[in-house]
Amino acid sequence: MRIPSAERRLDAYPHELSGGLRQRAIIVMALSCNPQLLLADEPATALAATVQVQVLILLRRLQREPGMGMIL
Repeated sequence: MRIPSAERRLDAYPHELSGGLRQRAIIVMALSCNPQLLLADEPATALAATVQVQVLILLRRLQREPGMGMIL
């Protein structure tokens, strides 16, 4: 998910992260379980425009490669 300084952020509390970083962390946690179906309610809402595109491209690739279903 291209989280800047990811190692440093591992020890951060949620209130120390921006809304976009928290949203990306939740997406990572959901994808770490290798779901067969991903339900994503506005997965890119709190993200910057360039990051929105990156997230949607990644989700699309994950949908195609392992065959994960996705409902947006």
